[in-house]
Amino acid sequence: MMPSLDLFWATFALGCVFGVAARAGNFCLLRGLRQTLAHPEPSDWGEEQAPQGAAALQAFALALAVALVGTQVLAMLGEISLSQVLVVRPRFSPLGALTGGLMFGVGMALAHSCGARALVLLAGGNLRSLWVLLWLGLTAQATMTGVLAPLRQTLQGLLVIEPQGATMPGWLAALGVPESVATVAVTALIVLLLLVYALRRPALRHAPLQWVGALLVGATVVAGWWISAHIDVDPFEERPLTSLSFISPVAESWLYLQVAVGRELAAAVALVLGVLAGACVTALVSGTARWEGFGGPRRMASSALGGILMGLGGVVAMGCSIGQGLSGLSTLSLASVPAAFGIVLGALCVLQWGRRY
Repeated sequence: MMPSLDLFWATFALGCVFGVAARAGNFCLLRGLRQTLAHPEPSDWGEEQAPQGAAALQAFALALAVALVGTQVLAMLGEISLSQVLVVRPRFSPLGALTGGLMFGVGMALAHSCGARALVLLAGGNLRSLWVLLWLGLTAQATMTGVLAPLRQTLQGLLVIEPQGATMPGWLAALGVPESVATVAVTALIVLLLLVYALRRPALRHAPLQWVGALLVGATVVAGWWISAHIDVDPFEERPLTSLSFISPVAESWLYLQVAVGRELAAAVALVLGVLAGACVTALVSGTARWEGFGGPRRMASSALGGILMGLGGVVAMGCSIGQGLSGLSTLSLASVPAAFGIVLGALCVLQWGRRY
């Protein structure tokens, strides 16, 4: 069984664009966080002084700005309904989302990549990433429907709240601010801050592949929402809207490899295949493809633990560094804030600990 060919190929193309942009532009939140810790005072960098990777966090900010503007414009034009978005939840546990985000961030730092980055690296011959993805997918599936499901339900049920409005503008609207005004004001303020951070230092401005890659990554988030809302839609059944995220798709891809008979080839699998294809072609064309493996059992164990924590934490937080850090935040979902904060905090803690020890 397959989804409609239109949905399959649209999602595959979306993955291809992301794979090309992420590989060519070295797009990686973890890389940016690591560089920020290593060089906390970059204000005096010029074009030649900026260390390699210095623009990675700026590129992530630029991608988020693009994703946020595009997503909110789609919503205001009526092209998508944010009430149908999976991560926009009227009831959620901030503590559970934070805990899941922390686990994902710690795992990301231990594994030296997130799920999306692992796919991009695997496409260029990095076999360490295959090991990470194996544990990530196995643990994610166990957390969604297997032996770890009770743990997920417990964490997601901690101190559940039901705020007046599932998004930041919705919350302000409940306080009496017109929702359209709140949406424009919140979006403009956040985008302004992101652009100031992304562009005020020269590192990103002098790295064309990185800023072009960031623009494309942000645009793929927007395109993902549109595809989810408009292609292969059943008029009699409302389905949750999704965009780029890599926890469930990786888990679904591993599951499909094992039990394909009688199982639908979901669009999530097409996304994974697209990322692998786009990143592989980019690696071959750029001459960066090469086989890489583990240097020792310690790194292998660290990567396995990282994959396990990302699989568990990503499901509990309902998203990864892309699924919540870009797609989720682009909707201004309140539930995405503690999840994204936890991802960054967890990664920073491990990176800082690694620098000291």
